[in-house]
Amino acid sequence: MSYNSQGKVLAVIPARMASTRFPGKIIAPLAGKPLVVHTFEQTRQARAIDEVIVATDDVRVANAIAPYGVPVAMTRADHPSGTDRIAEVAKHSDAAIVVNVQGDEPLIDPLTIDAAIQPLFDDPALPMSTARRLIRDAAQVNDPNVVKVVCDTRGRAIYFSRHAIPYVRDAADRGVACHWQHIGLYAYRRDFLLQYANLPQTPLERLEKLEQLRALENGYDIAVVDTDYESIGVDTPEDLERARVLIETRQTTGRGA
Repeated sequence: MSYNSQGKVLAVIPARMASTRFPGKIIAPLAGKPLVVHTFEQTRQARAIDEVIVATDDVRVANAIAPYGVPVAMTRADHPSGTDRIAEVAKHSDAAIVVNVQGDEPLIDPLTIDAAIQPLFDDPALPMSTARRLIRDAAQVNDPNVVKVVCDTRGRAIYFSRHAIPYVRDAADRGVACHWQHIGLYAYRRDFLLQYANLPQTPLERLEKLEQLRALENGYDIAVVDTDYESIGVDTPEDLERARVLIETRQTTGRGA
């Protein structure tokens, strides 16, 4: 199926200055550019994407990325989540599909973005899709900062949790790799996104602090695609240094983007 047969695909990158562990990280210098510019450039390489916009409520972000020709949408400052910020941008767009790309992932893989969007191309009735990767580091299984997801036989999400799911009861099964990390990348039908952003928070969403549970608790399907992409988000100055080394290595070797 042609990428554009269902209409325009818009990627929105929410970019806030506020961060508990690393304030201002979104425009922190990284290999000669503000961090979010790298995210923009990686996202733009996805074949399925027609347009990319950075959404922010802070003029400092807009000013920092203006020299790089990055389109910016100024949004309200009172949005409780990135999804709400993206929905504000989507209201003024003619896109059929809207993709939420986390601003603090300067190494986001364009192929993973395309893969996450594909289920919406394949099934016109599907409202939302995302991605996951198999966890091979045992330390991540019980790390609440690594969100886990379990799916049904159709590849639809059953549940997302900060807890280790599934629970492996028998000792004989404990060496089996069966835990999947949720990749925080979402593709939505525009009409569903606008509806979803207006739904009230749900009980499990509030407990887990995972807004994607709002869709499941309201009975909506979320398709989940498998990927090998290891999410490399920047939450601390140490993460920024790790990203710098990876980007400079790629630039030196000519591998990747």
